[in-house]
Amino acid sequence: MDYQKYVAQRAKDIEISTIRYFFNMVNEVEGAISLCIGEPDFTTPEHINQAAVEALNQGHTFYTPNAGLLELREEIAKYLSRRHKVDYKPESEIIVTIGASQAIDVAIRTLIEPEDEVLIPQPSFVAYKPCTILAGGKPVSVPTYQEDDFVLRPDVLEKYISKKSKVLILPYPNNPTGAVMTKEAYEKLAPVIKKHDLLVIADEIYSELTYGADYMAFAGISDMRERTITINGFSKSYAMTGWRLGYIAAPEDLTKEMLKVHQYNVTCAATMGQYAAIEALRNGDEDIKRMRSEYDKRRKFLFESLREMGLESFEPKGAFYVFPSIKKTGLSSEEFAKRLLHEAKVAAVPGNSFGENGEGFVRMAYATSMENLEEAVKRIGNFIKKF
Repeated sequence: MDYQKYVAQRAKDIEISTIRYFFNMVNEVEGAISLCIGEPDFTTPEHINQAAVEALNQGHTFYTPNAGLLELREEIAKYLSRRHKVDYKPESEIIVTIGASQAIDVAIRTLIEPEDEVLIPQPSFVAYKPCTILAGGKPVSVPTYQEDDFVLRPDVLEKYISKKSKVLILPYPNNPTGAVMTKEAYEKLAPVIKKHDLLVIADEIYSELTYGADYMAFAGISDMRERTITINGFSKSYAMTGWRLGYIAAPEDLTKEMLKVHQYNVTCAATMGQYAAIEALRNGDEDIKRMRSEYDKRRKFLFESLREMGLESFEPKGAFYVFPSIKKTGLSSEEFAKRLLHEAKVAAVPGNSFGENGEGFVRMAYATSMENLEEAVKRIGNFIKKF
């Protein structure tokens, strides 16, 4: 039976994530060390786990409102106010989602009509392009460059804007590069965004994982709150990847439309997980500090080790990735990653997985133990000597 004739062209037009492809290949190489997946190696803090257990024991196993427990939305609003100095109404401007990934999908599907263009800085997270295609829109890659520390420049952005441009993704702190946009950098973008009447989807899932400076939320830039849909969640900050909890914060006129898409898509996030998220927001600040401090040690070690062996990299300021250039080896990103895995037993992700502008780089995640990193660095060093 020819099943392909039944499959929508939009589904055919997207690819399986290369990140997962290389992650799965690790299982085929005995003794390999994986620097592939952007997932904390810490387990969820016990007090957060216990909040979910208590919710189960109390019988909180029913649907919540589509937008999530009001108690949780109130805590999210408090968090955004105290950490990012941006105020949202919990009753009508916040939606709890199944992770930040679903939040991205909901936001794009709510905004995009056929042929609308979504501007996506590259390199960046793999989901933005396929989500745009599935919504019927046209993804437009906007390059960022190593010499600019992969920060999005307003003059470059301007070149890629057309009459069909509708949405700009701002994925900072950035996966895969570790780049962070400062307040000054955001303020330079704001006039271009206003000039072309763009809406912004600010994916700030790594906002708590910055090193050396507090993160500036884009919605906190003057006149940008009304143009911004903020995406965030609990996976990276609180080591809660498997809980699948994220959220959207945006002006009420936008959230009421996004809530309809969310409602028919998933109904609501898991109830017991929402109670765990309440506990995380109320009592999890020290957990974030502890994990961030450990990530910072690993960041410095991996960055300095790669530089010493001749793999050039700018110093990442956020998330938990280093994005070294491998151009000197003469290999493509995919060739380098495959040979590194099979010859050195270290798994990294080819840079072109994150867009064409990532070619010539690989992503290495330091969300693993220092012991693993030390051994991985030895193996990478011996592998690099071949070139």
